[in-house]
Amino acid sequence: MYKLMIVDDSNIIRNRIQRAYDSGKFMLVATATSGVQAIEKFNIHRPDVITMDLTMPQMDGLECIEKIIAIDPDVRILVVSALSDKATGIEALSLGASGFLCKPFSEEELVESLYELMQD
Repeated sequence: MYKLMIVDDSNIIRNRIQRAYDSGKFMLVATATSGVQAIEKFNIHRPDVITMDLTMPQMDGLECIEKIIAIDPDVRILVVSALSDKATGIEALSLGASGFLCKPFSEEELVESLYELMQD
């Protein structure tokens, strides 16, 4: 069972991810609405997998990815972002994120992306 944390400032997206993930494989341990909150909760719950929005108040997803990877290089981060800007996605991957999922996404796409993440 993998521990999952959802990081997104959009309530709608957080709810969509919560509905879609496979509770047989993943257990939701935390949700965060900002990068700052994500780091606090990461230190408490130590999730194995994180879905990460890139555009958030206070601290953006890229900075948050960098800080979380510094704490635990093995964590799997799936960037979930509306940015059609591939460069930001590539930057996220270079900082240590494991995958990228574009918003809007279907529940199937999310489940597939999470599975792919855990297969490495």
